[in-house]
Amino acid sequence: MRDNLITPIVLAGGKGTRLWPMSRSQRPKQFLALTGDLSLYQQTLKRLAEDDRYARPIVITNSEYRFIVAEQAFECGIELGEVLLEPVARNTAPAITAAVLVAGKDEPRLVHIVASDHDIDADGNYLNAIDTARAAAQAGRLVTFGITPREPATGFGYIEGGEKEPSGALAIRRFVEKPEEEAARAMIATGNFYWNSGMFLFATNVFLKECEKLAPEVFAAAQASIEKAVHDLDFVRLDPDEFAKATNISIDYAIFEKTDLASVVPSPIRWSDLGSWDAVWKAGGADAQGNIARGPVSLHGTSNSLVISEGVHVAVGAINDVTVVASEDAIYVGKLSEAQNVGTIVKTLLEDAKTARLAEEHRTVYRPWGGYSQLQKGDRFQVKRIFVKPGKKLSLQKHHHRSEHWVVVRGTADVTIDDKTVTITENQSVYIPQGSVHRMANPGKIQLEVIEVQTGSYLGEDDIVRIEDDFGRT
Repeated sequence: MRDNLITPIVLAGGKGTRLWPMSRSQRPKQFLALTGDLSLYQQTLKRLAEDDRYARPIVITNSEYRFIVAEQAFECGIELGEVLLEPVARNTAPAITAAVLVAGKDEPRLVHIVASDHDIDADGNYLNAIDTARAAAQAGRLVTFGITPREPATGFGYIEGGEKEPSGALAIRRFVEKPEEEAARAMIATGNFYWNSGMFLFATNVFLKECEKLAPEVFAAAQASIEKAVHDLDFVRLDPDEFAKATNISIDYAIFEKTDLASVVPSPIRWSDLGSWDAVWKAGGADAQGNIARGPVSLHGTSNSLVISEGVHVAVGAINDVTVVASEDAIYVGKLSEAQNVGTIVKTLLEDAKTARLAEEHRTVYRPWGGYSQLQKGDRFQVKRIFVKPGKKLSLQKHHHRSEHWVVVRGTADVTIDDKTVTITENQSVYIPQGSVHRMANPGKIQLEVIEVQTGSYLGEDDIVRIEDDFGRT
């Protein structure tokens, strides 16, 4: 091994919607602050950065999230290694294989595969599990972490442990798909079954040899996509044609359920995949009445409930076992004990063109330069609030179907319109005619906020012709 450090590989491309309406495909749960002040992705990076076992992390995500990945890492002072961009979703086996090829491109080393959206208490038991897994991986084993079950959960897969190995890990006897509750109780009673955490630790050369043998299509596609990858700013874009040839398969099915080298480390740690609103509630922080309340919330005679608001004040009275989640433009209300039904609601929203946007997009959209919130939309007009970070600027662009009025409400804007640039400050405005080449920049030290009024025959975001851009989006 090149050194004794473990290279973390952080999976950050998921588009889960089980925590709707806060989590949507445009900004999914890993980038949301669900259990504290930092997002789950940032908590993952901090956990890794504060442990001297680890080198800089490799992050694999998709093009849509590339700037969120970089910006949130910058916000918490974490320096990333490579950031790989998946061109298409192909489940975990191709993504992990590509990242492992990058991690081990010079010579073999240990890698730790972690999800970006799990809630983990990195206590002594966790650190002991890492050390056991490292010892097993150094002995040539492909290691997964098995969480000691706290309840007969039916939303997780299970792993049955076998003979104890010299490292302290257990050989894996079998994997069990998500069971019915009675079967889960029976497995837990044996004391030899563990929740499948989706975390792995192994040496790059051992994994790649097994992958080439057991999942040759995955290996070949990942390798070719790396060989033909293109560097774009601080990102590495995997070749789309080659990566698309990979089988759509998880690392469990492709490798771990087939190999003779799989081991599991029993891990008696506090862990949650936060896969539903009841999991967020179980993650802790409830008051004496069993409630978790975040944001502008008032509770009266309510118990064992989760109430979260991102803006509007929510008052809940005299009910129990309830989930209320209010985002900027949608509210979910349901029984906390039946939180798994959120997925069904999202599918229903997607089936109707009038509501599909609610399942995928937020009212506030983040961009590498800042972002915007849609305030109102009608026939031939739209009103937005645009916010631009200090020192950042939008792309140089034009629109074929709309004109725009910008009113500065906070800060200073340098506005380019065709061959002229003007500086406007608070309470000043500027008009951008349809078809004019224009750009907005924030030269100041505080965030720039602008109210934009669009008018025209078509107001879609795809009516943007980018001529020049600091973020490679032309």
